[in-house]
Amino acid sequence: MIYLNPESKKPLYQQLYEQLKHNIITGEYEKGSRLTSTRDLAKNLSIARNTVEAAYDQLCIEGYVEGRHGSGYVVQDLQEDLLNFPCITGEGDDSEFLPVTGPATDVEEPAPVQANPVKYNFSYGDFDPHSFPHALWRRLNNEVLTSLKVDSIAYYGDKQGELQLRRELAKYLRQSRGVKCSSDQIVVGAGLQDLAMMICLLFPPEERILGMEEPGYDFTRVIFGNHGYRVLPITVGESGIDPAELKQSGARLAYVTPSHQLPTGVVMPIQHRMRLLQWAEQSGGVIIEDDYDSEFRYRTRPIPALQSIDCQERVIYLGTFSKAFAPGLRMGYMVLPQWLLARYHTVFERYKCAVPRLQQYVATSLLSGGHWDRHLRKVCLVNKKKHEVLVQSIQREMGDRVRIYGSHAGLHVLLEHCTGETQEAMVARAAAYQVKVTPTRQFWQNPASAPENLIMIGFGGLSAEEIAEGIKLLRQAWFG
Repeated sequence: MIYLNPESKKPLYQQLYEQLKHNIITGEYEKGSRLTSTRDLAKNLSIARNTVEAAYDQLCIEGYVEGRHGSGYVVQDLQEDLLNFPCITGEGDDSEFLPVTGPATDVEEPAPVQANPVKYNFSYGDFDPHSFPHALWRRLNNEVLTSLKVDSIAYYGDKQGELQLRRELAKYLRQSRGVKCSSDQIVVGAGLQDLAMMICLLFPPEERILGMEEPGYDFTRVIFGNHGYRVLPITVGESGIDPAELKQSGARLAYVTPSHQLPTGVVMPIQHRMRLLQWAEQSGGVIIEDDYDSEFRYRTRPIPALQSIDCQERVIYLGTFSKAFAPGLRMGYMVLPQWLLARYHTVFERYKCAVPRLQQYVATSLLSGGHWDRHLRKVCLVNKKKHEVLVQSIQREMGDRVRIYGSHAGLHVLLEHCTGETQEAMVARAAAYQVKVTPTRQFWQNPASAPENLIMIGFGGLSAEEIAEGIKLLRQAWFG
């Protein structure tokens, strides 16, 4: 029996999604069974058909059902032993998964000097300065400075970050990502680089074996390698990192981007997430969840964080304000499991928070005043439009001469050149037309394993008009 409450603050599609998901998890809907057609269910519940489609799409992208042509939506096999995760069956009190804070991939090596000036920069990780709320940020800074007591910035603050900011973050993460934590578990840091280095220091030498997605984020691979970690490449398939390969590798930690894998764009389905958590529980391993790009989904709502279904406290959660707000803010955060807090306080006893207290006070006002939610909604709409322009421009200008991967989410896509052109040649030809694109070989720890003809196209730093113009030039560069 499905009951939808039209008076609830939760959208109807979310209520429907949660009840259907519960029925699948509890076995009321058996594996292989078909869900009621969208038309019939909409009629039975007296709701719009697109409401049902939105709920079904969310179940599909999370791996609970599979959409099959001619067969509708079929319930997938959730292994019985994996359903013993008690956190999977709970929905939380008020978990309305709103857009999330900035992903944790916020630092990029300086771009090399090029002979040709760049007119259209499709680099990954760039930020559009026009999306920054200058007036709001200036006003909040002035308000904080006006109300601030002198001793608030005359002394070093809490090494974990200001308490009120951590309280606001805990509240926000619970609502937006389902993350379960108290303010005591949150550590504020100066972006991914600062937080990743902290994590590196939390584990003794004998535990410094890290399973890294292959392909995966090269910057974090370098950070862990520089801190004496043995970094093992673990294959990424169509469902994300391979838990079986991870288990065989002997890794003690795993670094993953389950909500939008970098660079492939793969979303890890629920079955895979549970297997990953099972690996951590059985091996005593730790999962580092980089919640990168999770706020930017253009067809479905953001996927709940892996940490939200972690019952054994095996996940360290990472996030930043970089992509959705500004990389120059240099502010991120991590959520540590309770059992790691004592070790954190021992290792970092004499350390200070690297984020200026004034900036933390302003960020607190941003969150508590509802400004952050409004800003995110605006940025998501802008990026959705830019994403549509990018995909449509590529299809119009290049047709079947390229293939697009990882669309419908994030701030980049992967482009495969179907004629077999090498990455180096594609980059060079683009540069000759004053267009910058990113080779993907750097994301592979074993560069020889990287596809020869795969390029990353980022669009975060360009306007919709610039995207369309740049893709037209790119077509001329590659195909004449």
